[in-house]
Amino acid sequence: MIAPGRLAELQAREEARFRAEHPRSCELAGRAREHLLAGVPMHWMAKWPGGFPLFVREASGSRFVDVDGREYVDFCLGDTGGMSGHAPAPTLRAIDEQARRGITTMLPGEDALWVGEELARRFRLPKWQFALTATDANRFSIRLARHVSGRPYVLVFNWCYHGTVDETFATLAGGVVGPRRGNLGPPVNPAETTRVVEFNDVEALERELAHGDVALVLTEPALTNIGIVHPEPGFHDALRELTRASGTLLAIDETHTICCGPGGYTAAHGLEPDILTIGKPIAGGVPAAAYGFSAELAERVGAAIELEDVDVGGVGGTLAGNALSLAAMRATLGEVLTEEAFARMIPLAERWTSGVEAGIAEAGLPWHVTRLGCRAEYLFGPDRPRSGSEAHAAGDFALERYMHLHALNRGILLTPFHNMALMSPATTEADVDLHTAVFHDAVIELAAG
Repeated sequence: MIAPGRLAELQAREEARFRAEHPRSCELAGRAREHLLAGVPMHWMAKWPGGFPLFVREASGSRFVDVDGREYVDFCLGDTGGMSGHAPAPTLRAIDEQARRGITTMLPGEDALWVGEELARRFRLPKWQFALTATDANRFSIRLARHVSGRPYVLVFNWCYHGTVDETFATLAGGVVGPRRGNLGPPVNPAETTRVVEFNDVEALERELAHGDVALVLTEPALTNIGIVHPEPGFHDALRELTRASGTLLAIDETHTICCGPGGYTAAHGLEPDILTIGKPIAGGVPAAAYGFSAELAERVGAAIELEDVDVGGVGGTLAGNALSLAAMRATLGEVLTEEAFARMIPLAERWTSGVEAGIAEAGLPWHVTRLGCRAEYLFGPDRPRSGSEAHAAGDFALERYMHLHALNRGILLTPFHNMALMSPATTEADVDLHTAVFHDAVIELAAG
């Protein structure tokens, strides 16, 4: 419904405005090209719309200020890493106090006990280990599942996202497993390590598990990184039944879906995974992650590793479980991402969703918006997807870049590469209403063309 010529015209206008209003960021971006690959600290930052990324001066609560002095409402929140809000006071105090006492010693402190107890309470898995990223938590979970099961394969759902784990960068093309587009330098063809089925496809799941060679199914309880894809009624019951029947372990990645509440989707919907992984938000932005085990699996893992081998085997990390990360986790879980915080955040996401729905309806565009807890996202298609493939088909790279840049030029930051907004404990109704107004103007102008 939107003419490509019209979209290109509007994109050029917004890029010109972005360059004009961000001279200092533009200058720093040019300087960065001298010594940073692609001019950015991490290569994916080059994908931000506008021709160069904003350089940030400071961030607090639900907002940040760039080096040109412009303030933004942040609905990206570090793609969940800042879900606690930027620089929450309890976390800052804990970081400061612990840094003065020491950052890392390779020995446990009391904070590790508190965090393990709190994670057990929230997610109902009794045994925990720590890592620095959810990627590591997922990678270590895969290795341990293979070790105790003696099976080689991992099963994931098409267009899943579990960080930079090699086995998960696989997709289906004509029903055949192969490398996902953008999978840089895969060590082997993922068909050798991974089985892939569509989310919500119980029949395909049963077929692939019947091979008897899958050590672990790794999944988010709802897909979030290809657009929000909810599980259909009965899907999780079938997933748990089929994994148990086939002797396959089940890992639930709650890194994004903690948006559903203090115990994530798992607690909200009574899931019973063997392993649960989580990273990003649990330490207020300090690198930290955790992975938990059922009592039965913890016993199997403990019995399968000799004491002489616990310091090798591809599981662990010198800085994993460091004192600074655990102090930040204790403060963030105990005082920031609380029941009371989610009771505020989820209604704000409902308000955001209603505002987007109203704009789509007034513009008459065949789009839709979906919410998951305190996270919400719109897709460029009329029907809510039931699989990663359907969500991917509703994507439009050029239109996505325009919507992001239009919002950015008007003081709104959305999550990069898809149209997602996340609420923090510091987000306000005024923040949400600003997005509603900006989104309304964008879609009305698009529809008019």
